[in-house]
Amino acid sequence: MSPRARFQAALTSLLLAAACLAGSAPPRGQRYHVDASAGDDANDGLSPGKAWKSLRKVNAAPLQPGDAVLFRRGQSWRGQLVPRSGSDEGAVTYGAYGKGDKPLLLGSVSRNSPQDWRPEGGNVWATAEPQYTEEKGMADLGQARWSLHQEGGARVDLAQDGGAHRLQCAAGGTQAHHIQLSTAGLSIREGRLYGLAFRARSTKEFSIPSLSLMKAGPPWTSYGSPSFTSRTVGAEWRDVSVRFRSTATVDDARITLFLGGGLPAGATFSFAPGKLSELRCSQEEIIDADAGNVIFDHGAAAGLKKWRAADLRRPYDFFSDPETRQVRLFCEDNPARRHRSIELALCRHIINETGKSHVTYSNLALRYGAAHGIGGGSTRRITVRDCDVSWIGGGHQLTRPDGKPVRYGNGIEFWDDARDNLVERCRIWEVYDAALTNQGSRPGNTQAGITYRQNVIWNSEYSFEYWNRDHTSRTENVVFEHNTCVGAGRGWGHGQRPDPNGRHLMFYSNPAETRGVRIRHNIFCDATESLLRLGPPDWTAGLEMDRNCWWQPRGKSVQWLRESWGADRFADYQAKTGKDANSIVADPRFADAERRDFRPAAGVDCGATEPQREE
Repeated sequence: MSPRARFQAALTSLLLAAACLAGSAPPRGQRYHVDASAGDDANDGLSPGKAWKSLRKVNAAPLQPGDAVLFRRGQSWRGQLVPRSGSDEGAVTYGAYGKGDKPLLLGSVSRNSPQDWRPEGGNVWATAEPQYTEEKGMADLGQARWSLHQEGGARVDLAQDGGAHRLQCAAGGTQAHHIQLSTAGLSIREGRLYGLAFRARSTKEFSIPSLSLMKAGPPWTSYGSPSFTSRTVGAEWRDVSVRFRSTATVDDARITLFLGGGLPAGATFSFAPGKLSELRCSQEEIIDADAGNVIFDHGAAAGLKKWRAADLRRPYDFFSDPETRQVRLFCEDNPARRHRSIELALCRHIINETGKSHVTYSNLALRYGAAHGIGGGSTRRITVRDCDVSWIGGGHQLTRPDGKPVRYGNGIEFWDDARDNLVERCRIWEVYDAALTNQGSRPGNTQAGITYRQNVIWNSEYSFEYWNRDHTSRTENVVFEHNTCVGAGRGWGHGQRPDPNGRHLMFYSNPAETRGVRIRHNIFCDATESLLRLGPPDWTAGLEMDRNCWWQPRGKSVQWLRESWGADRFADYQAKTGKDANSIVADPRFADAERRDFRPAAGVDCGATEPQREE
């Protein structure tokens, strides 16, 4: 079959699948509808005329295996989708109904009105600061039981000092989780805003690494990102407030103060917790997490993230203030007078599927998130089909011990234990890190039976990234096939990364036992650094590569361990590695790359065969 016929067959398959989803009920289970304009969360959702309205309702619904939640096409929702697991009896499906564009799940808040911005002088504009009032008290955490956990070489003694907890630090560890002070047994409701007040001081000044509202046990799911009034603690008592927007309705929440890697050795830290309260905010859309990107006019321009307000010197420079949760932006005029659309991408996954299994996402569009589009650890039998994922990543992940901040964000990521997952016929573009990836760092984790096929990827820093650590972990049967990957490193984040690294295949250090990783029947076209980078140690006995089309007009094509080859030496690469024996170097001459039509031109044989279809 010719490449054009191959793409036409894939397109036909895509359209048939979409038509089936839109026009027929799932084989078993209920079919719920969600309509952002005409829905009502008091409805039963069982027909378009009785549709639900909000993501909050969807996340709280007690869905059963075989159920489907269908979002109305042409509409959008802001926030985070937290799916329900299905079972071997049937997946829980999140899909679309009606006519028009794919339903849009947005991981951002908008600031489109001139009233949303305040001048601060020197061509710097700040988002209006929200006002908070207490709705009701929840718990007096000064009377709660607080527990100390330490690991990683940290050594801390905990004692009571009146109404405060006093920690004497002999060694602070190197990571935030090496010292944890926590209290559990809290009940929270999804979508509610909570505030924690406390007082703190330290004989040696430091910045509190993190404070989390989270699940009380494994898999340690986050229930809300914190917003501090201040993280710095010094010799005098300081009043600190932390706010959270809850992402779940649960009775097993805990608050954890992470001090490792921050609390200095020899310091005495005193912590006096106060009340946990439910709050009301003057703004409907709150900037309650780090803004990893600012997107203007639906992608006409993107912001340039800075880590200090003093560094805002050029148009589109922005700073996300971790204490006031304001965004400050350099602009010669009110930004909302220059741009019709301003989206602030927030640092949380648009879909958080941690610990979920037997879930299908179909015909959804995910956009403007500063963490992952779809992310989470310990997943099984996840299917992502016919989805669009774009403008993802750039959020603040962590600050290294040397003080340097680290950003992140992948289109679709399967973290740590991941089994029997499938991503097919998706379009993914403008991603800060990897469009597609499975990776892990927990010892003893297994990644197995993961397939990526018939996806089209462009303008992401990496098209596919893989690594698994440590040597006690295992990876097997990971397949990347029939994908078209274009312009690695050509996206919005490349120029502002501290490590510009545009590659289609990025294989980092991988000490895990690895076998059956197959890269075949793909098109890899144009990258800023190289089409492939594979770093030591050498795990390539478990890697199969063949029948791919490679095209790098200039520069390195392949960087393999400590050697590299350009397109003119592709035969040397084949001979040296034993990979890609039947692959070719050829310009795919896409039908219309400017319009994102990445079908190879008629008569161009890219070495691929007809894609496999799911039975």
